[in-house]
Amino acid sequence: MALIRWQPFHEMDYLQRDMNRLFDRLASTASNGDMERAAFAPPAELQEDSDAIHLSLEVPGMTAEDLDIQVTADSVSVSGERKEETKSEEKGVTRTEFRYGRFQRVIPLPTRVQNTNVEANYKDGILKLVLPKAEEEKNKVVKVSVG
Repeated sequence: MALIRWQPFHEMDYLQRDMNRLFDRLASTASNGDMERAAFAPPAELQEDSDAIHLSLEVPGMTAEDLDIQVTADSVSVSGERKEETKSEEKGVTRTEFRYGRFQRVIPLPTRVQNTNVEANYKDGILKLVLPKAEEEKNKVVKVSVG
C-alpha cells in the first residue's frame, strides 16, 4: 500500500473548480431562455436622516406606469414588469443579457414611517422615495444605563 501525501490546497482547487462548473451551468441555463430562474431584484440604497428615510431603486428601461409601489408603516414593496422587445435577425445570433419579466422587491424599513405622506420621483431609471418618519419615531428618546 502506497502512502499519498495529503495536500489540502489541492482539495480547495478541486472544490473551486466544481463550484465554477456549477455556476457556469446555472448561467448557461438562464441565458438559454429560462429567464424566470434568474430572478431580477433591483438594487437599492437606503439613507436615513432625522425626519425621513430616503430610498432609491435602480429600475432602468421602465416607465413610471410599469411600477407598482406599496408602502406600509414598516416596509416598501416595489414590483413591476419589464417587457421584452422582439427583434429578429435573418443571419447571425441575437444574444441578450437584459432581464425581462416580472419582479418584486420588499425592503424592510429601520423605523416606522407615515405611509400616507410618501413622495415618489422617477427619472433616468432611478426611483426615489422620501418616506417621512412617524411622529412617535421622531420624538423617541431612549434612556441608556451605564452599568
